[in-house]
Amino acid sequence: MVLNLALPESLWHMTVAGITLLLDHQSKRLAWNFSVGQLSSKVLKSSELDICLAEVALSLLLSGDVSLPEMKPGCLSLSVRTLMAELHEGLFLSQLQLPATETVERFHQLIPHKVNVEFDNTNITLSMHSQKRHLNWTLKSLKVCYGRDNEQLPLKSFTPELSFPQSSLELLLEDGLLLSQSRQRILCVNTIKTTLQVTSIDISGSVVVNTCIIHYRHQEFSHWLNLFPWEQLFHRKEAHRKRRLPHLDAPVMITTSVSNINVSVQLGDTTPFALGFLSSENQESQNVHERASLSLDNFWWRVGQGSHIQQAPHPPGKHVWGEALILDSLSLQGSLNRPHMKSNSQPLSLNVESSLKGLQVELSETCALCLSRLLSLMCFPHLHFLLFIVFFFDLLPFLPVLFLLSCVGAVSLRMDTVRVLTSAESSRVSLQGVSLSVIKTVTENMEVCCPASQTINPIVKLTTLTLWYHITTHTIQVQCEEDLTVEWTPPDHMVLYQHMTEGQACWLMLCGEKGEEKPVKPVNTEAASGQNRGLCLRVELGCTRLTAHVTDQNYILLHMDALSLSKQGSSMHMRSPSVIFNFDGNNIVSFNGLDVETHADLTEMQLHRDTFPFLTTPHNRVWVLTCPSLSMEFPYQYNFSNTFDKAISVQKWLKSLHQSPTQASATQRLPPDLIFKISQFSFVFLDDVFEIKLRDNYELMKDESKESAKRLQLLDKKVADLRKQHGELLPARKIEELYSSLEKKHIEIYIQRSCRLYANTPMRKSLLTWTVSDLQLVVIADQSLHGPDRVREQLRDIDGISPFPRDGLPLVVQWCRAVKFKLAAFLVRIRDYPRYLFEIRDWELSGRLIGTEQDGQLRGRRKQTVPLGPPWGDVTVHRNMPPLKFYYDFKSNISLYTIVWGPCWDPAWTLIGQSVDLLTKPTADPSPLLAWWDKSRLLLHGRWVMDIDQANLHQLATEDPYNTTENLHWEWNKLNFDWNPGQFAFKGDLDVNVRTASKYDDICFLHLPNLCMTLDLQWLCHGNPHDHHAVMLCCAENIADVTSGQPHDSYRAFRSENLNLSITMDLNQHCGTDTYQPRILLYSSTLRWMQNFWATWTSVSRPICRGKLFHSLKPIRKKLGQHYKQMSYTAAFPQLQVHYWASFAQQRGIQLECNKGHVFTRGTQRLIPQAGTVMRRLISEWNVTQMVSELSQVTVHLMASTWDETADHQINTQVKKTHLLSLSSLSYQRQSNRMEEVAARDETNASYTHKLRLVDLRASWTTTNRNIAFGLYDGYKKASVLKRNLSTEALKGLRIDTQLQTKKLKRSPTTYSPTTAPTIPVVASVNRSEKSQNEGTSMLQKLIEETDKFVVFSEEDSGVSDQLCGIAACQTDDVYNRNWFIELVNCQMMLRGTETAGCVLVSAAKAQLLQCEHHPAWYNDTLKQKTTWTCLLDGMQYFATMEPNPSEQEDRQLWLEVKNIEEHRQRNLDSVLELMESGQAVGGMVSTTTDWNQPAQVNESQQVQRIISRCSCRMHYISYSHDINPELATQIKPPELRNNHEKEDLLKKQAGAVDTFTLIHHDLEISTNPVQYAMILDIVNNLLLHVEPRRKEHSEKKQRVRFQLEISSNPEEQRSSILHLQEAVRQHLAQIRRLEKQIYSNIRVSELGCDELNEINARLQHQLNQEKNDMQMKSEELNILIRCFKDFQLQRANKLELRKPPEDVSVVRRTEIYFAQARWCLTEEDGQLGIAELELQRFMYSKLNKSDDTAEHLLELGWFTMNNLLPNAAYKVVLRPQSNCQSGRQFALRIFSKVRPPVGGISVKEHFEVNVVPLTIQLMYQFFKRMMGFFFPGRNVEEEEVTDEEDKFRLVTTGIPVKPRPLSEDTMGAMGPSKGVTQGLNRTAGVRRSFRKAPEHPVDDIDKMKERAAMNNSFIYIKIPQVPLCVSYKGEKNSVDWKDLNLVLPCLEYHNNTWTWLDFAMAVKRDSRKALVAQMIKEKLRLKPASGSDLRGKASEGKADNSLQQQEEDEKARLLIGLSTADKSSGKKSIFRRHK
Repeated sequence: MVLNLALPESLWHMTVAGITLLLDHQSKRLAWNFSVGQLSSKVLKSSELDICLAEVALSLLLSGDVSLPEMKPGCLSLSVRTLMAELHEGLFLSQLQLPATETVERFHQLIPHKVNVEFDNTNITLSMHSQKRHLNWTLKSLKVCYGRDNEQLPLKSFTPELSFPQSSLELLLEDGLLLSQSRQRILCVNTIKTTLQVTSIDISGSVVVNTCIIHYRHQEFSHWLNLFPWEQLFHRKEAHRKRRLPHLDAPVMITTSVSNINVSVQLGDTTPFALGFLSSENQESQNVHERASLSLDNFWWRVGQGSHIQQAPHPPGKHVWGEALILDSLSLQGSLNRPHMKSNSQPLSLNVESSLKGLQVELSETCALCLSRLLSLMCFPHLHFLLFIVFFFDLLPFLPVLFLLSCVGAVSLRMDTVRVLTSAESSRVSLQGVSLSVIKTVTENMEVCCPASQTINPIVKLTTLTLWYHITTHTIQVQCEEDLTVEWTPPDHMVLYQHMTEGQACWLMLCGEKGEEKPVKPVNTEAASGQNRGLCLRVELGCTRLTAHVTDQNYILLHMDALSLSKQGSSMHMRSPSVIFNFDGNNIVSFNGLDVETHADLTEMQLHRDTFPFLTTPHNRVWVLTCPSLSMEFPYQYNFSNTFDKAISVQKWLKSLHQSPTQASATQRLPPDLIFKISQFSFVFLDDVFEIKLRDNYELMKDESKESAKRLQLLDKKVADLRKQHGELLPARKIEELYSSLEKKHIEIYIQRSCRLYANTPMRKSLLTWTVSDLQLVVIADQSLHGPDRVREQLRDIDGISPFPRDGLPLVVQWCRAVKFKLAAFLVRIRDYPRYLFEIRDWELSGRLIGTEQDGQLRGRRKQTVPLGPPWGDVTVHRNMPPLKFYYDFKSNISLYTIVWGPCWDPAWTLIGQSVDLLTKPTADPSPLLAWWDKSRLLLHGRWVMDIDQANLHQLATEDPYNTTENLHWEWNKLNFDWNPGQFAFKGDLDVNVRTASKYDDICFLHLPNLCMTLDLQWLCHGNPHDHHAVMLCCAENIADVTSGQPHDSYRAFRSENLNLSITMDLNQHCGTDTYQPRILLYSSTLRWMQNFWATWTSVSRPICRGKLFHSLKPIRKKLGQHYKQMSYTAAFPQLQVHYWASFAQQRGIQLECNKGHVFTRGTQRLIPQAGTVMRRLISEWNVTQMVSELSQVTVHLMASTWDETADHQINTQVKKTHLLSLSSLSYQRQSNRMEEVAARDETNASYTHKLRLVDLRASWTTTNRNIAFGLYDGYKKASVLKRNLSTEALKGLRIDTQLQTKKLKRSPTTYSPTTAPTIPVVASVNRSEKSQNEGTSMLQKLIEETDKFVVFSEEDSGVSDQLCGIAACQTDDVYNRNWFIELVNCQMMLRGTETAGCVLVSAAKAQLLQCEHHPAWYNDTLKQKTTWTCLLDGMQYFATMEPNPSEQEDRQLWLEVKNIEEHRQRNLDSVLELMESGQAVGGMVSTTTDWNQPAQVNESQQVQRIISRCSCRMHYISYSHDINPELATQIKPPELRNNHEKEDLLKKQAGAVDTFTLIHHDLEISTNPVQYAMILDIVNNLLLHVEPRRKEHSEKKQRVRFQLEISSNPEEQRSSILHLQEAVRQHLAQIRRLEKQIYSNIRVSELGCDELNEINARLQHQLNQEKNDMQMKSEELNILIRCFKDFQLQRANKLELRKPPEDVSVVRRTEIYFAQARWCLTEEDGQLGIAELELQRFMYSKLNKSDDTAEHLLELGWFTMNNLLPNAAYKVVLRPQSNCQSGRQFALRIFSKVRPPVGGISVKEHFEVNVVPLTIQLMYQFFKRMMGFFFPGRNVEEEEVTDEEDKFRLVTTGIPVKPRPLSEDTMGAMGPSKGVTQGLNRTAGVRRSFRKAPEHPVDDIDKMKERAAMNNSFIYIKIPQVPLCVSYKGEKNSVDWKDLNLVLPCLEYHNNTWTWLDFAMAVKRDSRKALVAQMIKEKLRLKPASGSDLRGKASEGKADNSLQQQEEDEKARLLIGLSTADKSSGKKSIFRRHK
């Protein structure tokens, strides 16, 4: 027993049995052998209870030897068997007294040279709590061998110097087992072998472990760990570590080999885990160069339940869940070079090489719990530092296979190869074959570990990746040369997010016990951030594909090639040659050469900031994006909005998922400035491939048809040549084979061309292409524009017109930027059309731009789900429904702005609209969609100002979208465009040109300089049209909360019901100079072109790609044209000039000039639905409700030239202008013509549609004007007829409704009677002024007033007025439209004849012209529509020139002053001029002026004479037309059927539908001299009674066509013939158009210098003229055919007869002139001295023009008298009827003449008859001579009659050369006796040359023949019935005077004579003289002497009888000698004698 051995108060008790000791001494060696059979030992410690600290039982054998006498041990051998030891807890809790350190240090000196220790069958037990807990350690064998060789050189590599002998140590442990008290294995070791060998040069060691199994249960084992004094042990180690030990310089090599290790650990209640490996080899060498190598095979770490159970190794290529770490093989080699001296100047040199295969890492919550529990149990002071070192080296090489396991699945990261290379300057990590995938559900125990390339559905897939870190430059470089693929889905993201969240929680769990170190971290992070500022990052990726699957079917792919990213400090630079955004497999956005840079500050941006003075922030970050090419391409029918909307929903879900509340509440940083520099931008909508191929195939077929025709023509030629050679020998079968083979060849060639269609040229694919060149966009952010409050301020500043909400405006999105951009070209093209839709050049823009999105609150948010899959399900995302609105304040400058549009682009535009609809997601609001105009009002607000140098609008005028020549060109120069809310303002010079491929190209028909055009838009809404803030959208789920029973409409108050458009054109700027004068230039072809243009633009577009087949069932969008409710137009101009030409050669035209003018018109639109069940478009009906026009100083000229159509394409400068009319002011008003809304009203209150007031009208009507006007009208009529006949409506018949009485008329008819029309009394009541004091003046004033009252109004004779057809036709009550009311104030007209000089002026103080339109009616089985004109003239006067001035020019205009035209006024005798004038009486002289703007005193004036004093006149004109108003077609009554046997009355036939002109004068006071009389006859003949030619030819053609239609009674045949003729005319038109285009193209080429085309153009021009002539002929034929066909169709429908007798000739025109009373004073040439006065009553003249070009003239005179006004006249009454004046149907004179068409230029009088009542004639020879001189001036009336031969000879030689008439006049023929008389009288030899016009050019023989033929008349039959006469005659001084001779003028008849009118008068005179002389002789012979004496007695009783006797003798001599002898011998003259 031993007390206090190593422990105080302890007792050591030992029992030994079987002790044996053997000693062997040999020489200097003592050997001993000691054995103990059984040794038992106990260590007890005294306490209250005896406690056994330790108990040992063993048997041992100890042997060894000692060298003598030094007593040095030589060898020692210890063998312990059956060691049984039990250690109690008291032993560990006691304070052990360890031996001193010096004794331990000296122990190595006592160790023998050789030591062998062996333990066999060892059993050690540790017990605690009285053996309640115990551990049992069993060991089979433990061997320790030590050997030292002192003879060898020791190891002396120590500092300080120390020698260590060569020695070796070996430890061997076999079969060790550690069991717990529950007999569970804790440790099981098979073999552990350790060797250590020290030589003189190095130290080497090895450790070999085989099969080590450890089961650690912390609950059972932790108590035993607490027994060890760890703190004392570590404290002792630190103390030893502080001692300075010798430094070893020798190499140290340690080799470790471990195999089959298995360790399982269970820490408390956590999940157990286990780890192990099959084999491990480690080799280390330590020297100056430290080296180490590690080889590890099949390492595993398993966690989870059952992990402590031993399992078989995992299968190769698979991962077993629960194995946290699997490593198939690891090879690690490293070396470290240390310096010899510890100096900081020389760094360490480390070299590590490793090789790792088959690494599998699984991170799960179980692993984290195990690690955290394990770390919590480790209480080493440097544990955290060690962990950091371990993690650093573990994470540096990226893991080949990584599994993240959680409750929602697993994440797998696979890497095929990882290479890490680190040096002192750089580090490199290379990865190959990396893939990241998600395993959503873990159902199997194992997962296949395939290579990265074979991974199924990887999220990230990477072929190679290399990372460099350059230490010196602090640069991290990432390079990926191969493909990088990322496949992202929301469920995968949620899995990753869940794993990252759990990983973060696990990390916080692991770092949970580092709280004491957290205050130190901010210092480290600041240092790290300081290092990061200098850190440079460079990333280079080869091909990157990032795919985001927003749904299962939709995804977004980002494809980048050669991406390069570099970041250094605050700057970043990224570039890639190709960046593509792919949506659902379609490349939508493509960047080529993308370059993105970020700068902290940029000098260029500072320059841009200086252009905006309102910016306050001096500097800001800048992002610069540079891209040479950016393209956006949308496939056909691709729903881009669906994918994009889902992507936005996913983005908002990600934002809500990752955004923390602190980030949302943090203040936002000022966004960076942006600069975009794009060289080429393109935006493309792809077209339908079917449409493309269809178009290309059509073009191919067209070309192939032409080519096949050429081949066929070539074959025909060859066959013809063969037939010429072989004749009939050529077989027909051979020819058929040739043609059949050619047909096959056609098919083959077509198929080949179709197959090679896209071989050379690629297929067109674009539907819309938008390109932008050289775009530079600058977006600037500023503090003054940033933030919600500042954005609202800017918003209210820009959009001040919109009311701001009182409660504020909550915004979800708000941003405001200063924007500036410029570009070189902005082009938009549709398909491959040759014209751009938009073309903008050099566009610069700057201003502010705001974008806001209003908060939709609760009801304005829609819900959208994002499917995430189990276990999360679907996530609901709330989307804000209000749209993004834009507010702008822009100002831009544009060099060229061009827009091209046409209806032919509508089909393509419809497809574009469908493509645009697929770009934007339709709103979820169930309200009806907004139209695009309301949508623009909702989204766009602000002002936009543009300054455009040249703006163009081309309106295409054809249906061919590829046509480039036909368009209407609106051209603005220096345009200023201002776009404000509801207003568009244009300021600039506007030219409107017609572009057409003809000689009318580039015609500027409208030139408006300095135009200010304003378009005001008034939107008619239920609320404020500008209150867009009140529009709040509502999703379908919340409709029930806001609706009130009516259909829901969120836009109800904002949606516009209609639009009122007001257009204002103001030209009053810069007025006063000719340069800025507005001009209008029109051609007839231009107007026809405009009609075609209008027809093209108003055509109804067909639906495109609509219906079930195209899956488009949306309602048709309303057109903007149907949205207008009211449109008004206002134009104001200082002056205006209008030119109209009938042709390009400018042969005939009109020029209108006016000064200041104003035009206003307003129209309303009504949409009428169509009847029927089929849905049709609404019919748009425009109604002009108001039109007001005011013009001043209007002048109209007619222009003519001698050029023809073949003239060159240039403007004619040789144009002669003639005055047509002019006026001082014009005012026009138009009211609505919709009379169905107006109730029937009185006639006096009847309103007219058009009201026109003309003041101071001055009109000129000459033959030149007549020819020009008729030419213009003829051209217009032909064009309108051609257009009507070629239209589709030409063959549509009229619908006849037989039950019209049961229907309500569309327009209520009103009655109109011309007798109730307002008339102005002719007798003006003049109020005299106060009496003058001078009585003589008062009497003179009274006399003048009495002379002025010369008009006496008398009621019209009712019997005569009934005969006037014009009045009867105007009095019908079938008026349906009162159209025109024209009022003329102080108007005058100048009439100038053809053959006489001088002019006649007709004036009227007031005139009214009324037009009425009547309902269609049947006339002679023909349906016609009647239009009536009524003209009322008051204060009418006629003036004529006196003796013509030889120097007078024809173009000189003479006008009356206004004072001479106005209503009769009170005259002022104080005026000398008033006293000199002759008042208002007839014959008075009036001064004229040539400038009607100035009085007569200023200009040289010529006096004219009043030939007709003031009177009133009424004119009626009735015209009938075949053109029926379509609105009245349903109201036509059927004609009344008459009996076939009933004969139609001839007069009734005559009173049919005849164009009638009626002129009525009540009282006329006429005074004329011979010159004026000849002038009036010339004017009436050549101006007023002009008849259009070719009437008979037209009638014959029409009659022939009628017979043809009756013969071929089949309507289809008739229609077919019309269709064929229509097609022929259309072909002529097409040929004309083709020739015009060819001529136009040739001229364009010749302008470039090619002169060879002139001859070709001349030939083409000749062909063009021929085509025009042929077209005119066929057009006339077609017109006749269609008119007859319509009549035939109507008659056939009503069972009427078409046949008419061929002799039935209809009347086509009627002319009626009626005078109630006329007084005509014939004066001398001075106009003052009277010759005779003729008084006429009830004068009526009528003229009928018939369809066969014949005319009937009828003159009827109720009563007449002629007075002799010569001085000293014996008889005052020259001629009067013998009976008194009677009224009724009795006439004093009747003249009837029937005229046929001229033959050879000679007028043919078929019938001429004169009926006269008995007359009383009291004639004086002097009077007769004066009268003959008046009517036949210059003619010697006393010439003797000529013989028949002489008479025949003189018939054609009585004329003199006079001014020839135009050819058109010759062909028109002479219609009417007035014309014939004029020709006869004016073409005599004695015509006075003083008032005859001189010929303008030399007269040749042909002209003489024409003139002579025109002077003669062919009288077929003349009849003058006998007339009783009572004749009194007084001759000259020596002539015989007769008194009251009762004579009878015999009946005269003439047949087939060709005379002039003078010859006819002479013939009548001759025959009458013969008959009257015989009667006079007879009358003399019956005289009685008584009577004579009575008479003589009555005469004078006081006179002698010499004179009477002398007379009786003379009479006797006459009887005896004979008349001839008496006449020859008599020297006296008589009325029937010819004076020599």
